[in-house]
Amino acid sequence: MLQQEEYGIYESYPFLPQHSQSAYVGVLNEPPVRQTLSEQDTSEPPLYPAGPQDSPPPPRKRPGRRGAILLLTLVLAVILGTGLFAGWEFAGQSSNSSSTPTSSQAKTTSSSTGTNIETQQEAAIATIEPAVVELKVKTAQGLQIGSGVIIDTKGDIVSNNHVVNGAQTIEAVLYNGTTEQAQLVGTDAADDMAVVRITPFAHMTVAKIGDSSKLVVGQEVLAVGNPLGITETATEGMVSALNRSVTESTGTTISQAIQTDAAVNPGNSGGALINLQGELIGIPTLTAVNTETKTAANGVSFAIPSNLVATVVHQLLQH
Repeated sequence: MLQQEEYGIYESYPFLPQHSQSAYVGVLNEPPVRQTLSEQDTSEPPLYPAGPQDSPPPPRKRPGRRGAILLLTLVLAVILGTGLFAGWEFAGQSSNSSSTPTSSQAKTTSSSTGTNIETQQEAAIATIEPAVVELKVKTAQGLQIGSGVIIDTKGDIVSNNHVVNGAQTIEAVLYNGTTEQAQLVGTDAADDMAVVRITPFAHMTVAKIGDSSKLVVGQEVLAVGNPLGITETATEGMVSALNRSVTESTGTTISQAIQTDAAVNPGNSGGALINLQGELIGIPTLTAVNTETKTAANGVSFAIPSNLVATVVHQLLQH
């Protein structure tokens, strides 16, 4: 709300009539003294003083009200003009000062929001990374690489079935760079899931499994794994869609899959898809393929939801 400056009421001082010292009032010449006749003939004409008679000077005009009113009007006009100009300047300054903090506040808010998200991402990655391992699987066809996530204190690691399928030996490369031999616990080909186990070690980090039913489209997510054998790689994205039904090249169909635009490449399979709280909400499994170029489609990947992961893992560990 703009405030105008208040101005006091200007009282006009009465203009006192000014008398010039050089101005004198004209006085009629006194007629010469003559003797009074005791008897005067009424028939005779009256006697007048000899010589021409001086006419009285015109009276000088006093400073009239018209001049005073004109002067007062000019003074008031100057005062009013000055006040309006000052008010305009004040209003302009108030508008600028009021808009500047708003713009600055918007920038500060935007900057603060961006910083907050970055801080959450860093914390989430730091939480999950020690629980993510690289799996080196030797098969009859050669060596294949994937990822896995430690899910309990017994050393159980969840991954994809296609990562360990046909394994002769399995090695788990831990976050600290050490390598542990892993044993296959069980697989579920229908859901493309598997569990392998390593010997528990000191200060082992276990991933917390989140609730995938609470995910919403547009939610920030992070994929952590070992794409192309590059260990402990994190990419960011969001939930692009939910409850997708996708079919792998092996013919396995995954229902209720999470679609994300977080980059997922070969080697990410079996890794972690997490929320900004660092909770495991999915297992990245496959990337869509462009049928024309026969290459992976950029920004279209799918993950097995964590609620299904928890159910399958529980069943595998019971056998």
